[in-house]
Amino acid sequence: MDNFNVEFYVDDNGKEPAKDFISSLSGKMESKMLGELDLLSEYGNQLREPYTKHIQDGIFELRVKVKNDISRVLYFFYYGKRIILTNGFIKKTQKTPKQEIEIAKKYKKRFIERGGINE
Repeated sequence: MDNFNVEFYVDDNGKEPAKDFISSLSGKMESKMLGELDLLSEYGNQLREPYTKHIQDGIFELRVKVKNDISRVLYFFYYGKRIILTNGFIKKTQKTPKQEIEIAKKYKKRFIERGGINE
């Protein structure tokens, strides 16, 4: 089975918000996140809870927990088995923050406007 290609969204200023977020995580959290990204690459849209969950409008979250710390990275699927990681955050409440979902939706819209070109 061909793996999915996991990519970081690149904004109009050349920044990669999800990559920057993952790099900012503590050692154990970053390691676990990278391990789950490998699972996402391998299983793609077949990966289910507890690893991933659909949020809304084609936005999904990759869910990582180390002890009491919870991190999320939002992403969407694109043609050609591409997974685009948009942004991440430390989860502090029961619900995914609306502003984080809105950021992911904005990045997805911009990515599609650029024709799937990530630069």
